[in-house]
Amino acid sequence: MKQKLHVYKARIFKALSHPLRLAILDALRDGEKTVTQLQEITGTGQATISQHLNILRTNHFVAFRKEGTQAFYRNEDPDVYMFLDFGRQVFERQLDRQGDYIRNLQEQHK
Repeated sequence: MKQKLHVYKARIFKALSHPLRLAILDALRDGEKTVTQLQEITGTGQATISQHLNILRTNHFVAFRKEGTQAFYRNEDPDVYMFLDFGRQVFERQLDRQGDYIRNLQEQHK
């Protein structure tokens, strides 16, 4: 049972392991967007955005609806933002620790 859970978690982490996918999810925090809007926000081409949206869709992080010829993407699992926000907190703590380490080194070399 634990092995299946670990495999599932690894798949989820893999789906979230690309900076562009994280940028897409962040862009969708405040509501749905078209691929064109996501291109403008991320500065990335349509084909690349589509590839990453497909991975996020396959893993149920985003969903879309069609309106005419346009597809509007939205977040499908708002709880992912708790995870992403926690990741940001860990990142900020790591930066603080690095800063402390560098300041200590500078003090030692004075």
